[in-house]
Amino acid sequence: MDEKMSWAVSDAVDYKGFPADRSKTGGWVPAALVLGIELCERLSTMGIAVNLVTYLIGTMHLPSATSANTVTDFMGTSFLLCLLGGFLADSYLGRFKTIAIFALVQTLGTGMLAVITKLPQLQPPPCKTNNDECVQANGFQMGILYLALYLIALGTGGLKSSVSGFGTDQFDEKDEKEKSQMTYFFHRFFFLISIGTLLAVTVLVYIQDDVGRSWGYGICSISMFTAVMIFLYGTKRYRYKKSSGSPIVHIFQVIVAAIKKRNLDLPYDISLLFDNSPEVSRIQHSQQFHFLDKAAIVAEGDFENGGSTNPNPWKLCSVTRVEEVKMMVRILPIWATTILFWTTYAQMITFSVEQASTMERSVGSFQIPAGSLNVFFVAAILISLAAYDRIIMPLWKKWTGKPGFSSLQKISIGLVLATMGMAAAASIETKRLSVAKSVGDSTEALPISVFFLVPQFFLIGAGEAFIYTGQLDFFITQSPKGMKTMSTGLFLTTLSLGFFISSFLVMVVKRVTGTNGGQGWLADDINHGRLDCFYGLLAVLEFINFGVYLICALWYKPRNNDKSGGLQMENVGNGSLAEDKC
Repeated sequence: MDEKMSWAVSDAVDYKGFPADRSKTGGWVPAALVLGIELCERLSTMGIAVNLVTYLIGTMHLPSATSANTVTDFMGTSFLLCLLGGFLADSYLGRFKTIAIFALVQTLGTGMLAVITKLPQLQPPPCKTNNDECVQANGFQMGILYLALYLIALGTGGLKSSVSGFGTDQFDEKDEKEKSQMTYFFHRFFFLISIGTLLAVTVLVYIQDDVGRSWGYGICSISMFTAVMIFLYGTKRYRYKKSSGSPIVHIFQVIVAAIKKRNLDLPYDISLLFDNSPEVSRIQHSQQFHFLDKAAIVAEGDFENGGSTNPNPWKLCSVTRVEEVKMMVRILPIWATTILFWTTYAQMITFSVEQASTMERSVGSFQIPAGSLNVFFVAAILISLAAYDRIIMPLWKKWTGKPGFSSLQKISIGLVLATMGMAAAASIETKRLSVAKSVGDSTEALPISVFFLVPQFFLIGAGEAFIYTGQLDFFITQSPKGMKTMSTGLFLTTLSLGFFISSFLVMVVKRVTGTNGGQGWLADDINHGRLDCFYGLLAVLEFINFGVYLICALWYKPRNNDKSGGLQMENVGNGSLAEDKC
């Protein structure tokens, strides 16, 4: 009996609900199936997003700013819906069912998009010789397009909320060998995301521009459906972990209980606060946010049926539950100051693609698709990751004795690179506009090489390599263990809000600068606008945001109590997941 139990994973079950057998479930094979479905998701989502703006302008005849906002709203909604997916996974469906259901929704959306781009009835007529005679897509045509896009957004949100969590579920943190394997999972997870993006901005964009959009989107749908079938094939090999309920509900319970007891005084002896959590999972009481501690004060009527063992969770919460909420509150300033990076990222798949479409893109007889300029973005990510692992980390360890940068340090590097990227973009756009002014209203490509845009793609791409891995490490390691799915969703909401802020800034700038009959900085034709001023504005905002971030990082008090400084770290395992120390 003891030998049988030694093969069981204590906190996981198999597909029949029995304790998971370590030798038959989990490990790298099922984790690879999870990585496969994430690869296809990124291929589909980015294959649509990076080239959508050219379709909206060239085929649907929407204005430049409207097209950019349509793309950023689509991407923002995709990541915002991760919260819905996380809630459903934690409360009702579980991660496995959530992934399967929402992956099929995304398959349906991409298939619908393939049909839409094939049928001429769902597109406005082509422009005549004079561009002023272009007819914009009507409400029905845009409505059908939006339906397909937001089905894809729904599928992406539900899927992404659970993929990383379900992947790590395949490894037992209590087993040293599997714990070290899980460390590598996040690196491979991000590497495959980058590979999916690379295929999207090269192969899929080329197919969309030179073969047909419907073919490109059809490939997305077929690849996603194939990935779902392969994912379902591994049902018997997966480990499933039971949910303890929605973390969002738990957070509201603590807040409600604290508000109800706001007039009560905290006891001088902290040990008098209620805590019925198992000893091994208890979190030590911290001195911040004393108001929330009131949720753990025992008062009359807190227990159901007049007993002393079953507290009403909306009246009395354990100290451990209160500390979990405190941990989430502590990370909010860091969360807020990372949002603006994704606003600058949004420009790479919107206005930067529009810039590329006006420039000389020929290499010999080959015409580079405008959306494929993002290949330099992905290349920067892969080069930065390789340089960090092979060059920066060894040198950093040699000079400082520390095995690598902390998650907070990685985020700060990403923010600095974003500021530099927007400054470079403003400078390059000034040069492009001067060329556009010199040639007048020519419909041909401007006599300036598209490769002038490489610095802005490269700097923002390198920034993402640091900030994405830094954010993922930070939210996973500094959030409560029982809130893994929610912490992933919280991380992804920074992407969502970054895209929405981009849409908001575009709307405000267009309204403020487009007075007196002019089109302002963000003209319908970017050759007649001042996109360089918009990029300059983003560079200034990024610089201010970085200063605020540094203050928040120094203030931050992590989950452990070592006192070595807010931007210091100690690696876990082989250095992939870092825990910052205060």
